Order: sequence, then structure tokens, then C-alpha cells
Amino acid sequence: MRDSRSVSATNGSGFKRSSKRKTSFTNYNENLMDEMIDRHLGSSSKKKIRNQEEMEKETETEALIALSLGFPIDELLDEEIEAGVVSELGGKMQNDYIVVRNHILTEWRSNVTSWLSKGQIRETVTAECAHLINSAYDFLLTSGYINFGVSPLFESQIFDETTESSVIIVGAGLAGLAAARQLKSFGFKVLVLEGRNRPGGRVYTQKMGPEGKYAVVDLGGSIITGIHANPLGVLARQLSIPLHKVRDKCPLYRPDGKPVDTKLDSSVEVIFNRLLDKVTELRGIIRGFAASISLGSVLETLRKLYGVASKEEEKQLLDWHFANLEFSNAGNIMNLSAAYWDQDDPYEMGGDHCFLAGGNWRLIRSLCKGIPIMYNKKVDAIRYGSSGVEVIVGDQIFQADIALCTVPLGVLKKRKIRFEPELPERKLAAIDRLGFGLLNKVAMLFPYNFWGEDLDTFGTLNEHSHLRGEFFLFYCYHTVSGAPVLVALVAGEAAQHFEGAEPVSSVHRGIHVPDPVQSICTRWGQDPLSYGSYSHVRVQSSGIDYDILSESIDGRLFFGGEATTRQYPATMHGAYLSGLREASRILKATRARKMNQRKCIQKNVPSTRDLVLNLFQKPDLELDEFHFVFDQFSTDPNSTGLLQVTLSKCCDDFYSNCKCREIREQLSLDPLVKLYTVITRAQAQELIQVSGESSDRLSFLFENLGLKMMGIDGLSLVGSTVACNLASSRRSRGWSRTVVG
Repeated sequence: MRDSRSVSATNGSGFKRSSKRKTSFTNYNENLMDEMIDRHLGSSSKKKIRNQEEMEKETETEALIALSLGFPIDELLDEEIEAGVVSELGGKMQNDYIVVRNHILTEWRSNVTSWLSKGQIRETVTAECAHLINSAYDFLLTSGYINFGVSPLFESQIFDETTESSVIIVGAGLAGLAAARQLKSFGFKVLVLEGRNRPGGRVYTQKMGPEGKYAVVDLGGSIITGIHANPLGVLARQLSIPLHKVRDKCPLYRPDGKPVDTKLDSSVEVIFNRLLDKVTELRGIIRGFAASISLGSVLETLRKLYGVASKEEEKQLLDWHFANLEFSNAGNIMNLSAAYWDQDDPYEMGGDHCFLAGGNWRLIRSLCKGIPIMYNKKVDAIRYGSSGVEVIVGDQIFQADIALCTVPLGVLKKRKIRFEPELPERKLAAIDRLGFGLLNKVAMLFPYNFWGEDLDTFGTLNEHSHLRGEFFLFYCYHTVSGAPVLVALVAGEAAQHFEGAEPVSSVHRGIHVPDPVQSICTRWGQDPLSYGSYSHVRVQSSGIDYDILSESIDGRLFFGGEATTRQYPATMHGAYLSGLREASRILKATRARKMNQRKCIQKNVPSTRDLVLNLFQKPDLELDEFHFVFDQFSTDPNSTGLLQVTLSKCCDDFYSNCKCREIREQLSLDPLVKLYTVITRAQAQELIQVSGESSDRLSFLFENLGLKMMGIDGLSLVGSTVACNLASSRRSRGWSRTVVG
């Protein structure tokens, strides 16, 4: 953040603009780390004869790679110490462990599309260090440092031990999806409840333009901020998605549309950076001076004290840099803590900032694969206790062993989710102290590119200080969207005004442009599922509050999201990493409680098997071998129930003619076996209306409705929850049966 044109935020986050660094490369090579590894170590992973000098060079190279991933060269992480990776701190064992750890990290980063096994590591580690492989590998695996992501080759990998514990994740954003995938790989039963009708949360890619020729634009999180060690860069590599480096060139324009003089631009940039240096000096000299002082007030006092940026255009340029600060923090600088606003700077990801070709929805879509997600489920309450959790959505109750809440800080601030019992006062205070601000966008599709092919960003000045963040920066999306698209950013106080304004026509005040073909405006502050964009350290707050937000409660209720990571707040990668972190914490908590045999329902409640068998003793609807159970007092066509199908000899013709391998495998079971699936009322009506034999209905069920049948013990967390709700409804409302046919 200290570079005046280098930021690391999330909703529309981050760009690099510096007169000190130029480059002629447009496209970032996402295989750069592979090339470095091959250059230094060679491409073969097998043991080879090396002299002492070569081995020392290899160790040094691997240490540098580990350093780029956030690991100290000659020390352990706090998490490693807590995990007890070595029996004695310091000395030869710790040094050997670090060498093995760095080697494992390097091996996986050399090929992130493949699952790295212990066996592969044993082939490349000397016998002297082999005894440390299990410790290093297990820590890196369960903590989400290796073998994470969306590579298709990972799908067959799962822990040998299946915990059978269940987790409900509230929110299908980056944090929730990362945790869900990781927990599934650990053997957990997972269900994600999402309030929107789509996944992604504040990562939202929208189509623009006519059908068949549409462009894509990211209206939420947009830039991968720092490609080195960034987990989102790993996902892009696994999916072979090209990355476009955001180039440094970023010209500024005056309010009348004329370009800003480059010398004046550079001189004001120097002034801005010196002002920030003075803030740092002051807080080092005057102990605790900034606890209740805002960054904005200190900067303005220093500006007047030194008499800088006194002319109108200089003041407008300085305001542009202030707007850039407000963009990176999603908050007015008068609200930012002078002491801690930049507390995350030491952890900033290195490397270039990049756009993802085709939009970030490509990552979201891949993260969703294989994850059970229920949409339009706005959570009202979360109950937690020693026997498990209940998540309340309207009149539905979802039960599990553990809940992971990944909703935005804005939702927690508004107290839109009721926690029973109430959250600890310590956590509530941290929620109130931290800031949660706004960044809005205007995406515009134009008939042609009028800004040139060599720009990824340009900025505009404003005549009024309180509106300095209004369209202060434009992203040029033509390189990755497939069409001439510009995205104007609205930050700071201007973002608040923007929430109630008609914005598109006013864009012309900042720069003269042809009329756009289509425009889309965001108003994240009015979104009832976010109430803002991303977090910042407000006056009276500090980085400690991020840690407090991440604390779990009683090993039952966990928290994730960008506002729960002290090192990487306000970033997409921070949200993703928090999901991996919480998956690791949940695994540890589950192991500690020895919950391997627990089910997803509360203590003293019948098992899912007993509930389902009892329900189908009196089905609500019967059609030959097809039996249905629904909540009879719900007429919603999307309400869910259960279907039981008895596979009998009447299905022989279907079995012999079936071309679908999956269906043949189902029907090759005992011909009298009963299979189950979750089904909506609308799907049931379609199935009932299919004419012909039972085999025709089976074919329709698999091929048209896309449903999968399973044994009673294979019902997912969704099926278990549906059974619980149906049983509860039947107890309170009675029962009647309909026979069709």
C-alpha cells in the first residue's frame, strides 16, 4: 500500500502504477515458478547423484521458494510449533524438518495440477531426513499449503479416515467454497447454505452485450493482487486460465479532460509518499498517539504544516492519491486508524497484479463442482451447543456437528443473524470496532475502444475534495472481457453518495466518452447480504480485532471470510485462505473431540436411517415402485421431499437397454433394493406424468431430471436434513396418503 499507486483490496481490488518500474510484457506467465524450479533443480523428481555444492544450492533455492510462500527461512511458523511438528525446538531436528518442509512445498508448487503423495517425497529425500516426512507432509496437507484447489486429479483423493462428522457452511463465497472443498477432502459431510441465487458472494461476474457476443465484467472482487504465493494464481494454473498483468502505465486526466502534466504528477506523488512516511515516523515517536486519531486528520495537518499541494491542481492530484487510499481500504481516510490502517503491509503478496481472462466466475464455478449448495437460503439464526448446531432458515432447521459462518462483516454488524447463545462480548466488540466500507463500480460497454490498446488503467481528477473518489480510476477490460468495456470505480465519501444517485450520466463529468451501449452500476451498501464491500481498520480498532473475529466458539461455531484474516484482509486471496484455515481448525477440533462416529443430527434424535424408514412406512404418494414423502401443507413447487424407488424385476427391460453406465451400476444391485433421492414437488409432478412402465420413469429420473439414487446410508447432509424436517412436520400436522394410477 505504501507505493501511492499500489493497493491490495478486494471488491475491484488492486492495481500497480509506479513511474519507477516499466515493463514491455502484457501477459503474465503463470508457469514462472515452474520455470524457476526447473532451472535450479532440474525437471526430474527422482533421486540423483549430486555433489555437496549442488545440494546446498538446491536447499537455498527451496528456502527462497518457501519464503515467497510465507515461511521463514530458518524458523518455524507459530502453527507448526502449536502442531508439534518436532519434538524439540531448535537444533538439528528443527533444521532438518525445515529442509524437508521446504522441499515438499517446492515439489508441489512445481506441479500444482497433481496430487503430491508421501511416496513421491520419499523418493527425493535423503535417508537421514526421511523420519520427518510424515510430520512435515501432514502439517502442510491439513493446513492447506499443498494439494489444495480445483485440479480434476484431486477428486479421487480423500483421507484414509472418514470422520463422518457434518459441517454446515453459511455462505458460498470464496471462504465458504474453499472450506467446503477442503473439508470434503478430509472426509466431512458438507452442506453450503447461500442466501443469493448464485455462488461467489462479493465475487460477481456479470455478462454484458448481446447474446452470443457478450462480454464479461467483474462487479465485485476483480484483481488477483500479487501473483507470487497467491492461492488464486494456483487455481488459475490448475484450470489453465490465462492471466493478464495489469500494466504500470496509468495516465491521469484533469476534470476538463486534458492530461495531467507528468512532472507535476510525479512531484505530487513524491509529496504524498513523504506525508505517509511522516505518519509512520510520528507513530513511532509518540507512543500510542494514534489510537483515537484518524489517518486523514494527520495527513491534512501535515499538509498544512509543510505547506504542500497548495495550488488547485496540486490539491486535486493529492486528493486523487487520497481517493486511492480510500479505494484500497473501502473507507474514508477520516475513519481509518492512523496507527494501524496499514498493519497488513508486511504480508502483502509479491509479484504482479493480474486480471483473470474471462472473469473470476471461472474460479467460482470450478470451486462449486461437487459441493452441495442450497441457494436462496437466507440464514435467520445459528444455534450452537455441546451436542451440535442448528441453522435456521425460515421454518427449516438444518442440523450438523459444526457450523462455519462466512458472511460479510457488514451482515454481522447489522445483527442480521441471531446467534443462540449470543456471541461472546469480546467478539461483538471487535465486530463493532472494525470498519466495513464501500467501493462501487460502473461497468460500461462501448461501441469501440477509444482509450487505446496499451492501457489497463487511467485516472481522473475531481474539482471537489468530498467527491474525489467519484470515477477516480478506470479499469480497461478490453484485454480480458472480450469487448470494449470500462469499469469506473467510486470510492470514499463519493461511494456513499453514489448509493442513492443516478450515476451513469455523471460519468461524463470525469472524461469525455461516447455513449455506452450498456451500463451496470453496483450498490453494495444496499445489498442485504453484504451491506458493504470489504473491511478496514477503523479508528479505535487494530489488527487484533481480525484475530478475534476468527476465533471459534466451543469447537462448534467457526468463522471465515476476509474480515477474519489479519494478514490478508480486504482481499480475495485472504477470503480463500481463511476457508483453508478454518477447514484445518475444524479437522483439529473434530479429532480432539473424537467425533468420528457422530452423525449430523443432535443427540437423542433418531438416526437418519430410522427417520427415513419410518417416513416411508406411510408414504404421502404412491405410484407403483415409486413412493414419495412431502410436507403436505407446503404447496411450493420447489419444496423438497424424499423419493424411494424399489428396483424389481419390472426394470429388467430398462436394465438390458440402458446405455448409461451409472444407471446400469445402480440396477446391477439386488433387484429388491430400495434407493433414495431428494426431489422437489415440481420434479415429482413431472415424474408422475411420464407414461409407460416403471423403467420409463427411471430413465426420465436419471436422464431428464438429473437425479442420483443412493442407498439409505448414502443420503447426504441435504437428505438427512430433509428427513428431519419432514418427520417434524408430520408429527405436528398429521398424515394422509394419495395413491396414483
